[in-house]
Amino acid sequence: MDPTELRIAAVVPCHNEEAAVAKVVSDLKAAVPGIVVYVYDNRSTDATAEQARAAGAIVRFEHVKGKGNVVRRAFADIEADVYLMIDGDDTYDAFAAPKMIETLLSGPYDHVLGVRKQDEGADSAYRAGHETGNKVLNGVVGKVFGENVEDMLSGYRVFSRRFVKSFPAVSREFEIETELTVHSLHLRVPQTAVNVGFRDRPEGSESKLRTYHDGFKILRLIAGLARHERPVAFYGLVGTLSWLVSLVLITPIVFEFYETHTVPRFPTLFLGFTLLLFGSLAWTAGLILDGIRRSRHEAARLMYLRYSAVGERVSDWARQDVR
Repeated sequence: MDPTELRIAAVVPCHNEEAAVAKVVSDLKAAVPGIVVYVYDNRSTDATAEQARAAGAIVRFEHVKGKGNVVRRAFADIEADVYLMIDGDDTYDAFAAPKMIETLLSGPYDHVLGVRKQDEGADSAYRAGHETGNKVLNGVVGKVFGENVEDMLSGYRVFSRRFVKSFPAVSREFEIETELTVHSLHLRVPQTAVNVGFRDRPEGSESKLRTYHDGFKILRLIAGLARHERPVAFYGLVGTLSWLVSLVLITPIVFEFYETHTVPRFPTLFLGFTLLLFGSLAWTAGLILDGIRRSRHEAARLMYLRYSAVGERVSDWARQDVR
């Protein structure tokens, strides 16, 4: 399908990006004719909004700080066929957008991830520890959800309407990229990746990322998602460890009882049986939550199926049917 026949919207979250946002908007408009660029000013204290408006963007404001809050608001407010999300710091190659959109339509896919590739000959655009941290987090998510993830923390993505309108957007800050990745994995949406150029920020622009603070937040989110998305494995591990510890505590006392017919370490025995009970409760909780998880996934899948594939139009009878 011809992209010019579609409504294509770009979502550009910004916080104090006056040095870069105008170029991002201009490059997007030059790369994708007809694209509507929405710059969401997230409590900026500089001229971000003025620079974006002068470059031709529609400027909106999200007063609750956090990139996740911006994406949540934008996905709820904007109506389009194709959504492009890109940071306003001019670190991503905006001219890769046509290839990403074409890839989305050719599938059709619901999610195209822009995998960051350092521009040749340029100094590293990654802050110290970020590249290693990204690889570690990619590996953790891959192990938890059983899928390879190339660049989980990339802020450059293209989505279909049905992906956006079925995405719950719970995260508040930089964990939003992790949540987007996990949403695509648990719904098993058709998705692919495209390599995109990645460079350092322009002079006068400062990163908002806090390496350890945001890294621990993302790890906490992954742990929470693992608990919700893999409850049998999560609670089963807790339960099994509890059982093993209880056996280590109880076994010597049982042998001693058969030899002496006394229980000299009653508190230890009580602790052992408590851990045995706790392990059984953990396994039970995991099995119950797994049933709830299945119901949640079915409901999310049905919501996803209410929308047509990108570039398709649902007939009147089909719209009535899903209602």
